[in-house]
Amino acid sequence: MAAIAVFAAMVLAYTLVSKKLGDLNISAPMVFTAVGTVIGLAVQHFEGEAKSVELVAEATLAMILFHDAAHAHPKELWADRAILGRMLLISLPIAIASGWAVAYYLLPGAGVWLALLVAAALAATDAGLGAATILNPIVPIRVRRLLNGESGLNDGLATPVVLFAISAATVDTVHGDSIGHVVGEALLEIVIGLVVGVLIGYALGRLLHVAEVKRWAQIKLAPVGVAVMPLLAFFGAELVHGNGFIAAFIAGTAYAAVAGRELEHDLETTEEFVTILGYATWTLFGAIFVSRLSEFVGWRSVVYAVLSLTVLRMIPILFSLLGSGLARKTKWFLAWFGPRGLATVVFSLIAYESIPPGQFESDVAGVLSLTVLFSVIAHGITAPIFARKYGAWAEENQPAMEMAG
Repeated sequence: MAAIAVFAAMVLAYTLVSKKLGDLNISAPMVFTAVGTVIGLAVQHFEGEAKSVELVAEATLAMILFHDAAHAHPKELWADRAILGRMLLISLPIAIASGWAVAYYLLPGAGVWLALLVAAALAATDAGLGAATILNPIVPIRVRRLLNGESGLNDGLATPVVLFAISAATVDTVHGDSIGHVVGEALLEIVIGLVVGVLIGYALGRLLHVAEVKRWAQIKLAPVGVAVMPLLAFFGAELVHGNGFIAAFIAGTAYAAVAGRELEHDLETTEEFVTILGYATWTLFGAIFVSRLSEFVGWRSVVYAVLSLTVLRMIPILFSLLGSGLARKTKWFLAWFGPRGLATVVFSLIAYESIPPGQFESDVAGVLSLTVLFSVIAHGITAPIFARKYGAWAEENQPAMEMAG
């Protein structure tokens, strides 16, 4: 109860000074991670209500997946398909595969499946942590679209891998099922999730449009209707034994395909929900993980966190962009801005609640939390600086590929 009161007070306090903090390059993730850390240190072994933590994590991820997918406008994705395809279909698999290999050998207690969890959870990027880059008009709009598009889609692509890794990691210790059985169930859940997502995103998107045209619905309430779509997709899919996260992601994509010019207006309430849930998730991250870093962080965690933010992110991106026509500075700019944020935190919370104690709370928890913490600081500080420098270079040199579109 006290923790909720503190959180609510801090949200209000942050809104009052958010502009001043932004001018100092102090982001919301920094603030609420610090708040959660203080709560975690003040309340010894803060755990929260397990079901409540899981529910917040699931609702947050469902909203994020829907919101990011809906924001990835089909026309813009199609215009940038050549480069985005490289970043998502070449770089992402390489990042997961190389991250898995390094985690398997560097973290001896992780094993095959938790190593896969680490690699996939840290492959998802969060454009929000680089907001100073994504929103800075001095950066060419196509480069901003590429970063936003990659972030909006790679968490949805990484989600099935993360959830499969969590399920596989619990096979022997909880369910006793075979890996083959887990794979079969996962594939069936994905198919059901796809169907539910398409039905909800496309059908409800069309219904909402018809209701507005026929004046059955108040236009100002459209964002409220859209805001519950990801929750309907997630929990609806779960009711019929489908993958709720896939359903939420596909619902966002399907809705964007039929929403047309009203998309930005219709997503306003969804964005506000994502913001509040994001603050809550960062607070939980600080309370559950950061406040306990000393318990499970060792030199292996530090090494992997540094590698994850540099080599394991940057080399796959640079490789995938060979022959793309982008300038060298742009390739390095895109390679660096792969912040690990909200999606990784939510994956960590879901794993924390799903995997038996002692199995997850080892180097695995240390790697995930430390990588996110490093990213919050490193990308939060460098985003405005690098954006200004890169934007000034682009304005002076007018690189053709970057300035197109």
